[in-house]
Amino acid sequence: MAALVLGAAGSALGGAVLPGSIGVLGATVGGASLGGTAGALAGSGLDAALFGPRYEGPRTEALHLQASTEGAGVARVFGRMRVAGQVIWAARFKEHATTETQGGKGGGVQTTDYAYSLSFAVALCEGEIANIGRVWANGAPFDLSGASWRLYRGAEDQTPDALIQAIEGADSAPAFRGVAYAVFEDFDLTPFGARLPNLSFEVMRRPAAGEGPRAEELIKGVTLIPSSGEFVYSTEPVDRLLGPGRSASETHHTGRGGSDVEAALDDLQAQLPAVEAVNLIVSWFGTDLRAGECEIRPGVETLSKETRGAQWRVNGVARGDAYVVSELDGAPVYGGTPADSSVLQAIAALKARGYRVTLTPFILMDVPAGNGLPDPYGGAEQAPYPWRGRITIHPAPGEPGSPDQTAAAGTQIDAFFGAAAPAHFAADGDSVAYSGPEEWGLRRLALHYARLCVMAGGVDGFIIATEMRGITWPRSGAGAYPATAHLRSLAADVKSVLPGAAVSYAADWTEYFGHQPADGSGDVYYHLDPLWADPNIDFVGIDWYAPLSDWREGTAHADADLAHSPHDRVYLQSNVEGGEGFDWYYSSTADRHGQTRTPVTDGHGAPWVFRYKDVRSWWSHPHYDRPGGVPAASPTDWTPMSKPVRFMETGCPAADKGPNQPNVFFDPKSSESALPYYSTGARDDLVQRRFLEALLDYWAPENNRNPVSPIYGGPMLDMDNAFVWTWDARPYPEFPTRAEVWGDGPNWRLGHWLTGRMGLGALAETVAEICADAGAEADVTALDGALAGYVLNGLCSARDALAPLAAAYRFDLVEGA
Repeated sequence: MAALVLGAAGSALGGAVLPGSIGVLGATVGGASLGGTAGALAGSGLDAALFGPRYEGPRTEALHLQASTEGAGVARVFGRMRVAGQVIWAARFKEHATTETQGGKGGGVQTTDYAYSLSFAVALCEGEIANIGRVWANGAPFDLSGASWRLYRGAEDQTPDALIQAIEGADSAPAFRGVAYAVFEDFDLTPFGARLPNLSFEVMRRPAAGEGPRAEELIKGVTLIPSSGEFVYSTEPVDRLLGPGRSASETHHTGRGGSDVEAALDDLQAQLPAVEAVNLIVSWFGTDLRAGECEIRPGVETLSKETRGAQWRVNGVARGDAYVVSELDGAPVYGGTPADSSVLQAIAALKARGYRVTLTPFILMDVPAGNGLPDPYGGAEQAPYPWRGRITIHPAPGEPGSPDQTAAAGTQIDAFFGAAAPAHFAADGDSVAYSGPEEWGLRRLALHYARLCVMAGGVDGFIIATEMRGITWPRSGAGAYPATAHLRSLAADVKSVLPGAAVSYAADWTEYFGHQPADGSGDVYYHLDPLWADPNIDFVGIDWYAPLSDWREGTAHADADLAHSPHDRVYLQSNVEGGEGFDWYYSSTADRHGQTRTPVTDGHGAPWVFRYKDVRSWWSHPHYDRPGGVPAASPTDWTPMSKPVRFMETGCPAADKGPNQPNVFFDPKSSESALPYYSTGARDDLVQRRFLEALLDYWAPENNRNPVSPIYGGPMLDMDNAFVWTWDARPYPEFPTRAEVWGDGPNWRLGHWLTGRMGLGALAETVAEICADAGAEADVTALDGALAGYVLNGLCSARDALAPLAAAYRFDLVEGA
């Protein structure tokens, strides 16, 4: 890597004239300091007489460009790699003199110090790249936020940089087409001892497409988390005060300019360029699994934090009066609820980038171990940090003494929703004030954010609640579901506040299609149909985590003959409308272990009733309740094909055999923590990618599998608003590596995060591109593996380029024809 060295001259010099500019691609170039010392000496006596003694700091006499190699090969990057690059252009350095006078009347000491800056360009690699991540100067992390710089990604039609044009002239300024490079303008050399440091860059580049469309082209929407973190969504700086003269940033933990969320959105745009819609997740905290006792409250990490730039306020509650989240090993288990001001800023930032915005109020269960709370499910106490779908009546349906199917169940559900009304919420600066009853129910959570969305100028979509299976299944009488009535009322109130937003409820994938209690009654109720049919509900929302595989170790299992590996896209796609939950099911754990599969049937010619994967049939048929297993004479309120379906969440953990059970996550603090069925616990980024590619490509419009409604004229599945879980507002790699800032970093390894995994490539794609560039066709269909990064420096044959990959991934190169 080239370095520009500024040599210092210790003597006092005057009358220095610096030449215009130097344009370099390669050769070492030196500058000159012109003008003699005589003029300076002559002037110095007069200066001293008028202004007192004068001293000048060291100045440069020459510019040295270090190791900018002419004819050096242009690096080729696959995936994410750190590269040094080459200095390909530099202007003449600039001198900046600062003069200070110290002393009293009658003169004083005048001191002049000199600093230097330089404008230059560094070639990174062959383009076109997705983006750059971290930057290092002389081996140490370098914060780009203080530099004026521009990135050119290496497109074949990129235009010359304006600064290079201004200095070199329009006819002499190259565009460096096909080369990714960075231009730095007036780069301050002072911190580096008047030398240009050796810069290296983390470069991200996707290999050329392989078999079938890639996740980067298929993902049209993402969820934006972490949903908790007091200022995690703030675009404006917020500092935590640590003591006199000491502070730490709450919003900036990267080496890039701007806030964390802005850096994360930069990465989103670069790495997932097809994304058009973002589902912003914002959490309050549930305190109890008993519906009648559960409070849903905004929380903070600590009551004692002092901040500058913004103060935490949510729903009219200030920090000193807020709920405090529980701790584990001396640290908060969750970040606090995002301040209302930060949510407003996040919505504005998303809109400014052209994204359609949906907002989803979310419940994180803050039930620590040793809570001592009565367990609705019959345990000694409530399980730690459970899923919100476990909130239910007490005791739960099926447990001894349960009030299910009685009026008492309805009373508990009523308490869970509460009585907050739209009139109880009003704008209050950059927060929302609340004037309703002193309670913390689901209505207060939803209506708060509906009002906040109004303050943000509106949003495109709004979710009133998510995955409340334990609330929507209890009955207050035969076939009477009180939660459905509450959700309809809440949808109407949200719609009155946000008339321009598409409003819905996001049901769990095991919940959306009906309630089939395992009590031996044979009952089948489409318990959510009154909600789906309600005019205030604009679409059917589903959090979709249905399995796409049933893979085991070795070759002695039922699916071994269907594919060469669990990464096979054709195999995974065969299970989108097939396999478990469609063709067959496991009736017991023992059957699952032995792969004893029971066909999905029903006695009334409609097996789709029991197929949770069969969205097509559910959407296109009338629904008949079956009390006692007998179909009713009249259908429910659902009109077939009347509304689109949106996947409000979908995704897969980056864990071995993730598609076997994509709904699970690994988080040791939670009672819900689990690996997918039969997983070895190994990280597998490729299987996550293949799951998404299989699912999203299967329903892509061009494949003609997604039926069109004759009622509203659109597709059954609105894939333009299908949201993949998840993108993080904490940019990679700061998250997950900054353990001192964010405690959940270890969960990233096997989690559903796309951050840090998108914009890269698979082994097969990299091998195919290397072969194609050499004019050779390659069959790479049997190559498995995710490739974090690979770089080729200089010229080499395709065989030499492939040899390290073949050794690392243990594949052979076999020549044909």
